[in-house]
Amino acid sequence: MIRALSFLAAMMVFLGGCTTLAPEYSKPEAPVPGAWPNGPAYKTEVGESAGMPAAELSWYAFIKNENLRKLITLALENNRDLRVAALNIEKSQAQYRIRRADLFPAVNAGYSETEQRVPAALSSTGEGSSVHQYTVGLGFSAYELDLFGRVQSLKDQALEQYLATEQARQSVQISLVAEVAGNYLNLAADRERLKLAQETLASRQASYRLIKSRFDAGVATALALQQAQTTVDSARVDIARYITQIARDENALALVVGASIPEGLFPEDMGEVISSVKDIPAGLPSEVLQRRPDILQAENLLKGANANIGAARAAFFPRITLITSIGTGSDQLFGLFKPGSDMWNFAPRIDLPIFNAGANQANLKVAQVNRDIAVAQYEKTIQTAFREVADALAQQGTIDDQLAAQQSLTDATAESYLLSEARYDKGIDSYLTVLDSQRSLYSAQQNLITTRLSRVTNLVTLYKVLGGGISI
Repeated sequence: MIRALSFLAAMMVFLGGCTTLAPEYSKPEAPVPGAWPNGPAYKTEVGESAGMPAAELSWYAFIKNENLRKLITLALENNRDLRVAALNIEKSQAQYRIRRADLFPAVNAGYSETEQRVPAALSSTGEGSSVHQYTVGLGFSAYELDLFGRVQSLKDQALEQYLATEQARQSVQISLVAEVAGNYLNLAADRERLKLAQETLASRQASYRLIKSRFDAGVATALALQQAQTTVDSARVDIARYITQIARDENALALVVGASIPEGLFPEDMGEVISSVKDIPAGLPSEVLQRRPDILQAENLLKGANANIGAARAAFFPRITLITSIGTGSDQLFGLFKPGSDMWNFAPRIDLPIFNAGANQANLKVAQVNRDIAVAQYEKTIQTAFREVADALAQQGTIDDQLAAQQSLTDATAESYLLSEARYDKGIDSYLTVLDSQRSLYSAQQNLITTRLSRVTNLVTLYKVLGGGISI
């Protein structure tokens, strides 16, 4: 009995799922150039650099600062967005298993017992009676014989959805590494700005005391004294603002890490993190398009939409559903397995769509349009990736020149400030000249910190948009 049922199930699995009506998948051409942009903003060696591609470089090798490595490790263990992405993978994997299980008949064993009292008025003999029935069976119900690949197409779609969620998790993890690094660098820059503001305040307070003594001696004017006071107050404002910003930076870092951060892991200033990451080559666009998880995710969704067309097409054809069981029955419990008690049931059902007011045609149209939408989204993802890399390369190509110019500007402004102080001390210029030079120097120093931050942050961004590796 069991052998016969197994043979029947094997035959149905062999006959079902032998084909699918989904159109043959063809990967769309990438709607971007085959090389990165060139021009004054880009380095001439873009696309030709030697070295390990970003996608093959683990984040641990890319990040050279030990404290930052520890923070990223904490984030990979505790970040809630990454945890949700991992749970989505588990859910999608379970959904795929459900769809895959539909390809096989579900075999169930059952036992039933029925007792019924038939009154004399309804009995054919004119006498009341009791009917007892016991059955034990093994079989499966409502198994669809997938001759036209409807269930197979739905299974393929679920598989692509599962693969897409895996790529989504990869994207979240790469973004998480970049976000932790970016927040860490911003915190270092703001601490550097606070240190500069505190040093500037001390210098301006010393200048104020000097001018105050000159004012008391009748040498300096009241205007010079008030101008010196404004510089002191301006520095105090900056200190308060940066203290607030540092607290916000620490809160943002704690949020992305997903756990409390030990005090020893916070950066002190930009000097500590200026070499936190290593330079990486850009490679060629084709490498990025093959490795970026968001592009692979978009392609998985496109393949899933393509498989759905097969399911929609199969709806135009007959659906064959089989119900079968074998077992034994008796009017007495101890007679269930006696000779002659065998029973079986085989009930195939064929549903042929004749008229449904165009619903099947509309479903097919929806599936085809969804596939076209997925193509457009896939192409847009590629274009967005190309633009992100090109922007990062443009900044990389000019940031060193900008940094050198800003350093030169800062040095020249510092020299100008010293000269203006000397001329004021000798009575050649007014204090207004000193004040202007002092403000220019402070601004140049702040911009130098910003430029240094931009350079190292751009390396993190470039690593991310090139599809940076995720493993240690």
